[in-house]
Amino acid sequence: MKALIAMLAAGGLLAAACTPMPEKPTKDTMTTTVSTGPFAAPSTLPYGLPPFDTISDSDFRPGFEAGMREQREEIDAIAHNSEPASFDNTILAMERSGRMLSRVATVFFNLSSSNSNDEIDAIEAEMAPKLSAHQDAIYLDTDLFARIKTLYDSRDTLGLDAEGLRLVERYYIDFVHAGAELSDSDKETLKDYNSQLSTLTTQFQQNLLKATNAGAVTVDDVAELKGLTDAKIAAAAAAAESRELPGKWLITLQNTTGQPPLSQLENRSLRERIFKASTGRAQSGEFDNTGLIAKMVKLRAQRAALLGFPNHAAYVLENETAGTPAAVNRILGELAPAAVANARSEAAELQKQIDAEAEANGSKSFKLQPWDWDYYAEKLRKARYDYDASEVRPYFEMEHVLKDGVFFAAHKLYGLSFKERTDLPVYQPDVRVFEVFNEDGSQLGLFLMDYFARSTKQGGAWMNSMVDQSALFGTMPVVTNNLNIPKPPEGEPVLMTFDEVDTAFHEFGHALHGLFSQVEYPYFSGTNVPRDFVEYPSQYNEMWATEPTVFANYAKHYKTGEPMPQALMDKVLAAKKFNQGYATTEYLAAAMLDQNWHQISADEAPEAGAVMDFEAAALKSDGVDFHAVPPRYRSPYFAHVFAGGYSAGYYAYIWSEVLAADTEHWFHTHGGLQRANGDYLRAKLLSRGGSVDASELFEQFYGSEPEIGPLLGRRGLDAKSE
Repeated sequence: MKALIAMLAAGGLLAAACTPMPEKPTKDTMTTTVSTGPFAAPSTLPYGLPPFDTISDSDFRPGFEAGMREQREEIDAIAHNSEPASFDNTILAMERSGRMLSRVATVFFNLSSSNSNDEIDAIEAEMAPKLSAHQDAIYLDTDLFARIKTLYDSRDTLGLDAEGLRLVERYYIDFVHAGAELSDSDKETLKDYNSQLSTLTTQFQQNLLKATNAGAVTVDDVAELKGLTDAKIAAAAAAAESRELPGKWLITLQNTTGQPPLSQLENRSLRERIFKASTGRAQSGEFDNTGLIAKMVKLRAQRAALLGFPNHAAYVLENETAGTPAAVNRILGELAPAAVANARSEAAELQKQIDAEAEANGSKSFKLQPWDWDYYAEKLRKARYDYDASEVRPYFEMEHVLKDGVFFAAHKLYGLSFKERTDLPVYQPDVRVFEVFNEDGSQLGLFLMDYFARSTKQGGAWMNSMVDQSALFGTMPVVTNNLNIPKPPEGEPVLMTFDEVDTAFHEFGHALHGLFSQVEYPYFSGTNVPRDFVEYPSQYNEMWATEPTVFANYAKHYKTGEPMPQALMDKVLAAKKFNQGYATTEYLAAAMLDQNWHQISADEAPEAGAVMDFEAAALKSDGVDFHAVPPRYRSPYFAHVFAGGYSAGYYAYIWSEVLAADTEHWFHTHGGLQRANGDYLRAKLLSRGGSVDASELFEQFYGSEPEIGPLLGRRGLDAKSE
């Protein structure tokens, strides 16, 4: 149940994992007949894959309503059971509750982020407050909490194994954290806050998608696109055609501040237009998110105070491995000065390049601006490492990257094999399905791959779980990876940037975390771990993208099949630390901005008209307000924290990267790409989900507490790496 509640609390975006579905109804699940629709019974497809071919948008409203009604009946039966509270009739009964609601929510929230439409948007807006109220009805049920507290107080006498004992403890902590100990009047106030927040986060998400689509930049003259590859120009023409703009070209926006075309476009004026379209999203007009932000941060602060916390960050971090805002501030504060200093040095190099180019051309120089950075950084990269992005992209054809890179590394490390399944239904024609097997031929799960960008898809990249592994239900994992690679015209190869290659390995790290799960209870399955730990397996998995054996196996020219020349490969690998001052600074600026928004009290929350002033002051106060390096996300399009599950948690990427860098160091000192090493990591950590405290899991694997040194070296921020 916990994973479903976390998902609903995220405000509409599907969290990293959902509660799995049983293969058949359990005898102690008390339900009434609620529906004859596609969600009424568990899927009969392999691995419990949702029957996408029989699901229509009109099924979601009745499915949600019936699912909530069914779970409420189940919870009422648990809360008012005349028998004394036991592990079986209370904790396990709750684990088994809400199966239909889970089936509906799993599919719906996947589609709302991956393949939305006006009807799905309308359903999400309607259901958000209802789902929030449903969640509150469970967590604030006095009789139910009394049973949980009874078990918690006597937990050491229940004869449970370690995982069962931890389950009791986590249920108690979750209920207390959600307000179970509040007075009745305070519970009503909390319900109101939660309802408002669920509506606001949904509005933010929908506004952002619309603002991103509306912000696409129209180009009238193909000459302005000089510098883009023919394939990119054709894709821009196709995008314009799809929006009924024949004879024009359309540069669509991705979710981050920086936009890929900025590294290639020679036309400075167009670069500026694209940058300003990106950073101006959702700041004003029809899709303005600033008012929503002002309301959200105030409500979050008020809710935290009601629950006894000084601010929202303290409330969130209590259940993370970081523990406190002070711990987060410390690590971000330690990294920021070195990152900004490196970024300023990089900026000085780029300015020299601009000045030299102007002198050579007899033109007037100009001050480096954010929309110039990627363009001149790419030139400097080419000069320093003698290659540019267009030179290496032919070696990163998607099929090679996937099968000869991502899958190859998983085979070498863990013995996995993959078989594509074209006989199973999918929610969008571009989605591909792979069955995953262990080395002995036993089934492990399903992997769904949704790599292409589209106007109905949220920006960025993420992993979802369609079905969680659970020994309790006998379920096996079904996981998905979503990327946003621009789809080329029909018949053209899919050539990836190196960043997209990195992202493919990153997201597959999440997928492995879900696939390898071997736990009893769905509460602990796969990626159901603290937010600042969930990114660790994915960031660690990035190391295999540049491991020489793996790299040489997938970096092959899409036409000739020839491997990337060794000299070019060496330059690509050496360039990994290039521009890291910029990359680290833009990330830290966003992470610190998130903390600033969520470490304030309700009285300190700004009004709508002062949201951007608050942002500017926060960046300045933290020393990351370098004009040439804007934050990766500005507040109006910072979906992670205002529409997803990362409020006060965006720091998690760097926190997890410390663990990932340490793990990379461990592999290098233990023989690297060896099956024994992969099996050790799988057994000690990747298979354990949340069944053991995250810090304890890492120390059991690594042999000590985390160290920051390997991270500084990984990002080129230490003296030795310069």
